[in-house]
Amino acid sequence: MVSFVLTLKRLLKGIFYAFKDPKFLALFVLTAATLLSGTLFYTRVEGLHWIDALYFCAVTLTTVGHPSFVPSTGLGKAFTVIYMFAGIGLTFAMIARITAGILFPRRMKSEQDEE
Repeated sequence: MVSFVLTLKRLLKGIFYAFKDPKFLALFVLTAATLLSGTLFYTRVEGLHWIDALYFCAVTLTTVGHPSFVPSTGLGKAFTVIYMFAGIGLTFAMIARITAGILFPRRMKSEQDEE
């Protein structure tokens, strides 16, 4: 339990530093827009409940994958391919900025001061 609390504290600290970074904010907004657009698409085209569509989008963008859901329409499959290529890079770039905030908070602060 102590390990979890310490890890959570480091994560929140990294997110705190990341939100001060304009590059992270841009990545965050783009990733949120990507999640929203995917969620809307899967609710309308595939008929998923919004929480299931959001979950599918999150596991797709983080490359975890969903073992039992495959889009059932041709349009859904085509969208998913484009969605993966467009969104995975954004998602991992955002995660990388959070990681930088955890591991190198002083460097993040100096980068912000230079801009």
